[in-house]
Amino acid sequence: MANINDNYFDGHYKEIWRALTPEGLTNAEVDFLVTSSNLKAGGKVLDLMCGYGRHALALARKGMEVTGADNLADYVKEVNQIAATENLPIKILQQDVLQFQPIEKYDLSICMGNSLSFFNHAETLRLFSIISSSLNQGQKFIFNSLLIAEIAIKEFRERLWEYIGDLKWLYEGKYFFSPSRIETESIFITLDGKTELKKGIDYIYSLNEVEAMLKETGFMLKEVWSIPGKKKFTIGEPRAYFVAEKG
Repeated sequence: MANINDNYFDGHYKEIWRALTPEGLTNAEVDFLVTSSNLKAGGKVLDLMCGYGRHALALARKGMEVTGADNLADYVKEVNQIAATENLPIKILQQDVLQFQPIEKYDLSICMGNSLSFFNHAETLRLFSIISSSLNQGQKFIFNSLLIAEIAIKEFRERLWEYIGDLKWLYEGKYFFSPSRIETESIFITLDGKTELKKGIDYIYSLNEVEAMLKETGFMLKEVWSIPGKKKFTIGEPRAYFVAEKG
């Protein structure tokens, strides 16, 4: 069955996500990824749901060999074109990440940008199992979330609107339980009055539930940060960075 979120980040949202993510944040996250996993030049990284490649490209520029996967063709094409132009060691596949089958072991697996909230419990376990199979014992899986329960409950808004560049963004969200999730509807309006409608679902897991799913798939949760490498996570912080280790 198709995931309602499969095409959420194409269209206007592709550029909105880029505009909302400062380069400084990406640089700080990449430094954290390298330090936390003790990556060296030539190290192999798996980047699932890599989007437009902000981490994959930055890691490759540091000398890492990066394999990535994303379901959207525009993203895959963009990253591969940049990699070819700069002669970077990157291979990005257009693929449903739940069907990804690692054919080698990596020194680090990452899933950044809040993508994990797109999956229900069974799908998240499947994804964690895939990632676990990509790593040897003692290697790290690092991911972040903007929507674990300890964040989402505080930050939830039923409605909002704002301008992002020349686009007007109208948002409506509804919080449901069993399973805990936020169902969203966004309308983007251009200057000439054209509209684009996007619907999505973000599944909400508590930190404890995330840790239980990690444990079930062979990981031990080592740390959770709000500012990567600098400040440990506390309730209400806007981001959570998880560092898990393959057992």
